Amino acid sequence: MSVDSASSGSVVSTSGVPGRAPTWLRAIFMANLVAQTGIVLTGGLVRLTGSGLGCPTWPQCAAGSYVPTAEQEQAWHKYVEFGNRTLTFLLGVLAIAAIVGAIGWNYRNRQRTGVSRRPIVWLAAVPLLGTLAQAVLGGITVLTGLNPISVSTHFLLSAILIALTLLLVARANETGDEPLTVLVHPAIRTLSRVMVVIGLIVLVLGTFVTGSGPHSGDAAVDHRLPFDVRTVSWLHADAVLLFIGLMVGMLVALTVTSAPRTSVRRAWILVGVSLAQGFVGYLQYFTGVPWLLVLAHLAGACAVWIALICLHLSMRKRGETSVS
Repeated sequence: MSVDSASSGSVVSTSGVPGRAPTWLRAIFMANLVAQTGIVLTGGLVRLTGSGLGCPTWPQCAAGSYVPTAEQEQAWHKYVEFGNRTLTFLLGVLAIAAIVGAIGWNYRNRQRTGVSRRPIVWLAAVPLLGTLAQAVLGGITVLTGLNPISVSTHFLLSAILIALTLLLVARANETGDEPLTVLVHPAIRTLSRVMVVIGLIVLVLGTFVTGSGPHSGDAAVDHRLPFDVRTVSWLHADAVLLFIGLMVGMLVALTVTSAPRTSVRRAWILVGVSLAQGFVGYLQYFTGVPWLLVLAHLAGACAVWIALICLHLSMRKRGETSVS
């Protein structure tokens, strides 16, 4: 079987078998993933430093200006919030590049091989649609005075977008769109799905803790969720303990069965980041939730979520190569 190395970097065979997406396109998808994660951290920094109303209007930063002005009363907070908005703009550019690049590459691939990688095109639209939704939700958050429900939804939407972008990266690394081949026992696959659900519940409860605690996003804002912060913190901790129990069971199941080494390795990575995240979580709780530790806990939440989705994706393959 002869192989044609196209100038775009994609690898396709003359028999019409589609190759994985070219390196430049996979790099754009990965950049979207990095930016999606980064926007979570800059958004957290905005809230934890009390900069949520650093730009008190939307889409402008101040009346008559899209950038901070010297006349604004928000001191350095305006630059923190403007930085977050700037990253959102960069994410929008990357999202447009992803969908345009995917459409262009798929068209060329279809012209050469007669095979369309349409699922990649559909998934490539997710970052753009998600960025538009986040921009609108961000505007609602500002215009409603940092309503904690809106702030929490902002973060949870980011978690969903990170998961879908990880799936996009995985699909771009596959050589075709053949039916999935599951590489683990069906019970392990089911356990993995349960862990994803519990992981999302942990994130939801985490937003409840933050929304009920002292970090409202601005010193002049007193919006809080109507929960006792101590009670919801322990509910969050209970969900984390359930997640850890499932994670240990997953690690044992993968070890005693003929699971792929990639899955075992990713399970150990998940264990490591989860233990570190748990340590930071308890440390911030018993030290009065200082904002630096809360920001570290937020970064840890992203790391755990990414590790969990990567583990889930490693349990199947499509085409000639599994997700790497």
